[in-house]
Amino acid sequence: MYEPIRAKSVHSTTAAGSTDFPHRSREEELDIQLAGHLAALLALTDELRALEPTADLDTAAERLAAQVARLRGGRAPVRLTVAAAIPEPRPAALHRKAHTLAGRALVVAASRADTAAAILAAERMDAHSAALEPRELASR
Repeated sequence: MYEPIRAKSVHSTTAAGSTDFPHRSREEELDIQLAGHLAALLALTDELRALEPTADLDTAAERLAAQVARLRGGRAPVRLTVAAAIPEPRPAALHRKAHTLAGRALVVAASRADTAAAILAAERMDAHSAALEPRELASR
């Protein structure tokens, strides 16, 4: 009733016999993802430092840079200087974005059992939510 397949299937996967592309483990993928979230959080922290310089933000930026460098095998992250680039500074919006990014970093750090990054992300979430509280009360 059916004719047997005589040729090799065109739908075969390339992973079965080819090693032409790099393979990464789950841990390596999570490291890349965590480094990306922390680098984005560092960029927002640098923006906030340009708008509202504080010792807390300076310390946080250095700790974030150290974590990103650790996750990237010692390569230091690119740092921003954007004080003049922001036409209308909106620190509350930056704090909200930073809080969201810290939450994402916390989820990834927890899934890869990276205690140092998880603690740093949780601290940054607390700091950014605390920075938002007086602003939200004033806007009501």
